[in-house]
Amino acid sequence: MANPKRKSSKARGAKRRTHWKVEAPNLVECPQCHEPKLPHMACPSCGYYAGRKVVEPRAE
Repeated sequence: MANPKRKSSKARGAKRRTHWKVEAPNLVECPQCHEPKLPHMACPSCGYYAGRKVVEPRAE
């Protein structure tokens, strides 16, 4: 098994991780209640998906 000859520096590890960014989730508008929701998921505020009611909305 290959092993490193020398310790890799903190800067080198940081350079490797420059693209490990957190992305904001894509939100779309619900066609029923016009609230933002995740795509391909039932709307948490009205409970509709693909034009029909599939779950009861959460009472908050």
